[in-house]
Amino acid sequence: MNEQRYDIEKIRAHFPALRAGAAHFDGPGGSQVPDVVADAVRDAMVSPMANRGRVTAAERTADDITVGARQAMADLLNGEPGGVVFGRSMTQLTYDLSRALAKGWGPGDEVVVSRLDHDANVRPWVQAAEAVGATVRWIDFDPETTELTTTHVAAVLSGRTRLVAVTGASNLLGTRPPLAAIADLVHHAGALFFVDGVHLTAHHPVDVVACGADFFACSPYKFLGPHCGVLVARPDLLETIHPDKLLPATDDVPERFELGTLPYELLAGCTATADFLSGLASTAGTRRARIVESMTAVAEHEDRLREKVEAGLAELPGVTLHSKAASRTPTLLITFDGKAVRDAHVFLAELNINAPAGSFYAIEPARRLGLDEGGLRIGLAPYTDDEDIDRLLAGLARFTER
Repeated sequence: MNEQRYDIEKIRAHFPALRAGAAHFDGPGGSQVPDVVADAVRDAMVSPMANRGRVTAAERTADDITVGARQAMADLLNGEPGGVVFGRSMTQLTYDLSRALAKGWGPGDEVVVSRLDHDANVRPWVQAAEAVGATVRWIDFDPETTELTTTHVAAVLSGRTRLVAVTGASNLLGTRPPLAAIADLVHHAGALFFVDGVHLTAHHPVDVVACGADFFACSPYKFLGPHCGVLVARPDLLETIHPDKLLPATDDVPERFELGTLPYELLAGCTATADFLSGLASTAGTRRARIVESMTAVAEHEDRLREKVEAGLAELPGVTLHSKAASRTPTLLITFDGKAVRDAHVFLAELNINAPAGSFYAIEPARRLGLDEGGLRIGLAPYTDDEDIDRLLAGLARFTER
């Protein structure tokens, strides 16, 4: 990668939170926010605002923000703005969709979830299936390599499969399943494919068309944005789904899936987030083209730092690295011989290094690995630099020497 193109110091200057001096490896739980995103949220909140419409200036402000945010998320994910649904969180959106889809399921139908996933892409589907008498089937993954392959998926598909839910990248281990190949299998079985893209979107360019997702959900606060959720699907597919809603609420897509008034200030922040991401390493072309180029540079920057972390971890006694997949995000789960991961979390925090411990709602993969307490999760972000890595490795060396 051309490091001059990815100017890490210029990027870090946009994050006021970094001035407090902490080295942040807690991005998988929620990234730090650049000033331009916070400014956009504030500007929206102090502007004339009302429910959406085109009559008054306040109505137009709300409408313009909403339309702009749909386009911004469509550019980020290569979706259609008419298929962008906003909600409180990815979890809320997944629960809402699962309940709506389950209206068409019943005994004999099968819903497939994976042992690799965050519980937000497991429990909503399990509970929706159980409520209507459908069968739940489980995709396994290899605990030795932490890989989830097409072989694992093919083993549980049948002509009765109605939906398959798989993560785009594990928030616990970083594993990136081969989405496009899985989508081919799922669609050949006549089923729908739901991808939890919360962790993937923060680290790589996303193309919902290329990866074959019928539904793709993500959370802007994981990729430098505000706290809300986004679901993207084809508008024609959304037209076939009828969620519960208030009687006077519009039946238009995508609005029929958005319950109540949207948080317009957060939507303004989503647009600012897409614009900020598009400028990390690119200045020319459409916003979509700039996003792809910039997120490719993010992936290269983070991979270089991930390799540096892994090399340092290999020199530390009693440290086990559980993230081993060939294709993975810069998210590393580690444990220590004879030492509690919680103690490592606290020890590093005292050094102003933020690396949390636990299973992070990824209860199924943690159990599959036999890690009841989870592990210490090291998550890199676009603002991570070499000094952060040096501080982390020095802190871990001190902890292992105790």
